[in-house]
Amino acid sequence: MSSVPLNRLSHLSSHLIPGTSSMAHSVQASLHKVVVTRDFGPDVMPLLLNRGKQDLEIVVWNQDTACDRKWLLKNAVGASALLVLVTDKVDKELLDAAGPQLLVVSTMSVGYEHVDVKELAKRKIKLGYTPDVLTDAVADISIMLALMAGRIARETMTIVNEGRWPQYNWGPFLFCGRQLSATSASPTRTAGFIGFGRIAQATLARLIPFGFTDCLYISNPSSKPNPSRDAKIATDLRLNPNAIRRVDLPTLAADSDVVFVLAPGGEGTKNLVDEGFLRRMKKTSVLVNTSRGTLVDSDALAKALKEGWIWGAGLDVVTGEPGIAADHPLVKEPRCAILPHIGSATFETRIEMGTLTIKNALAAIFGENMPASLDLVRYQS
Repeated sequence: MSSVPLNRLSHLSSHLIPGTSSMAHSVQASLHKVVVTRDFGPDVMPLLLNRGKQDLEIVVWNQDTACDRKWLLKNAVGASALLVLVTDKVDKELLDAAGPQLLVVSTMSVGYEHVDVKELAKRKIKLGYTPDVLTDAVADISIMLALMAGRIARETMTIVNEGRWPQYNWGPFLFCGRQLSATSASPTRTAGFIGFGRIAQATLARLIPFGFTDCLYISNPSSKPNPSRDAKIATDLRLNPNAIRRVDLPTLAADSDVVFVLAPGGEGTKNLVDEGFLRRMKKTSVLVNTSRGTLVDSDALAKALKEGWIWGAGLDVVTGEPGIAADHPLVKEPRCAILPHIGSATFETRIEMGTLTIKNALAAIFGENMPASLDLVRYQS
């Protein structure tokens, strides 16, 4: 394992225990042990370390790699709080190792598929997460991917990067893609959303200047339709009050110019975008997925792109990531723009995520209201 560069750890140097892979502060008898599976950086860690001078023992994985499972199981013993990333599996084994005094698991992520929420609910352990702070960053990249897919950005950039641009002679339709914005010939645009939460609504707001006039969405089947809310959102965005409509999946596929996949992962949404869905989409339409790779059937999408059922796709997530090699069916498709899951990867957003992760943990430890916690009541058996 490679060590974290010294400049990354300068803010933690006073807490380093020589000869160990952890950092701790225990000037006095600790009241609460806090285990952190990655250094959150100099803009964030002082929030925890400064508090630790008073009443916390802080143990931090000090390698610039995913936290070692054996290290985590060993150091979780006696912890009041576990601060984790999506790469850390929080299951019965880890919770048993931590012990009954564990109060909270705080994850630096909006998703929590890596956490056994039923086990947490059974043990009355709180779960903190970071749902709102990445809304704008993910909405931004959703628009970017829609533009990249429509304007065949990957295909044309590859031509430049490989030095093949001089081989092409300019022609009226050379390197032409599909326009995201409305035109005089096509004055309306319809966005389709699989999931219509905060990120979807922020994405819709960004589409209005492009001339989008209509929005179709599907939502969790267990949730009730809310036409008054939809009308208010439409009015706030200066759309027709009836511009936002909840529809069924086949209608959304057939009528949308761009489909944005922004629903949670899990078994309930696995392969929601399958061959049947893709065959219903317009040949000029684009699919964008910035939520979870499991919602889209990768093989079906590769087939759709190869056979021209849809125009293109923009993906920030793919099933099986990060194990996506050059021979992956979607990587082989030139009209599929794939990013390595960077939706929230702005310095501003990651600092906010880390800050919220720590604030959630501290609030749970000291009996305060957590800024962002998942309601685990529905997971109780």
